[in-house]
Amino acid sequence: DEVVKGIEDAIQFAPLHNPAHLIGIKEAFKLFPHLKEKNVVVFDTAFHQTMPEHAYKYAVPHELYEKYGLRRYGAHGTSYRFVSDETARFLGKDKKDLRMVIAHLGNGASITAVANGESRDTSMGLTPLEGLVMGTRSGDIDPAVFSFLAENANMTISQITEMLNKKSGLLGISGLSNDCRTIEEEAANGHPGAKLALEMFIYRLAKYIGSMTVAAGGLDALVFTGGIGENSDIIRERVLDYLGFLGLHIDQEANLKARFGNAGVITTTDSKAVAVVIPTNEELMIAHDTARLSGL
Repeated sequence: DEVVKGIEDAIQFAPLHNPAHLIGIKEAFKLFPHLKEKNVVVFDTAFHQTMPEHAYKYAVPHELYEKYGLRRYGAHGTSYRFVSDETARFLGKDKKDLRMVIAHLGNGASITAVANGESRDTSMGLTPLEGLVMGTRSGDIDPAVFSFLAENANMTISQITEMLNKKSGLLGISGLSNDCRTIEEEAANGHPGAKLALEMFIYRLAKYIGSMTVAAGGLDALVFTGGIGENSDIIRERVLDYLGFLGLHIDQEANLKARFGNAGVITTTDSKAVAVVIPTNEELMIAHDTARLSGL
C-alpha cells in the first residue's frame, strides 16, 4: 500500500504514465489477490540514479531540490538497462569498456549516455517532457513560454502543460499525426508540415547525440532502439549524415537490413565508432527483475 501511495504522490512527475499504471496495479490486486505479497514495481527512473549531481540538478535555488525533489529523473531506464547489456553482448565487448550513446526512439523519445555500464546523463528531466522532439511532446522549450502564452493567449498553466504534452511534437509541427510512419510518408509526398516535423526530429536528435558523447566521455557505440530507432532507416541515415564529423559513416545496405527486429551494425568498417540497431525488450527486463526481487 505504501508503494502505491508513493506512485500516487509522484503522478506530477509522470502525468501520462503513473495514473494508467496505477489502474493496472489495482486491477491486478483484484484479479490475483493470492499474489499480492509478491508484486513488483519496476521504475523507469531507476537506471538513471547513477547520474552525477552536475547532470541531474537544475540551476535553480537548492532549497527547491531539498523541499520538493526538483531535479532531473529521466525515463526509459528499463530499456536502457536491457539495450546496454545487449549491445555489449552483440559487439562481444564488456559493457564497462564501452562508451555508449543510446537513443530510445518511439512516440516517447529520449537519449542516454552510458559509461562503465551506468547512466551518466539523459535527455528527459523532471518529467518525460524534457529533451527530444517526440510524437506529441515538445521536448526542450523556453520555460518563459508559459508566461508568454498566459499573457498573450489567455491560457492557464494546465492548458499549456497539456498542449506541450499532448498536442505538440510531430503532431503539432505537422498538423497531421504523431505517427512517425505517417510523417515519413507525407514528407516523401512533399507535405511541408511533415517535412519540417521530420527535420526538427532528426536535427534535435543529432544535437543531443553530440552532447551525450561529451557525457559518456567519448563514443564507441551509437545505439538506436525503440519503434522508430529499430525501424526507420530514413531517420538513422539522416542522423548519421549530421554526425560525419564524429567519423560515423552509413552502410546503406546494412541500414536497410537492420529493421523489423533485426539487430545489426549500420556503419562502414572505416568508421571511428559503430552505430548499431539493437531491438529493446523492456518486458523481458521487467520479468527478470520480478523474478529476482520476488525470490523466484
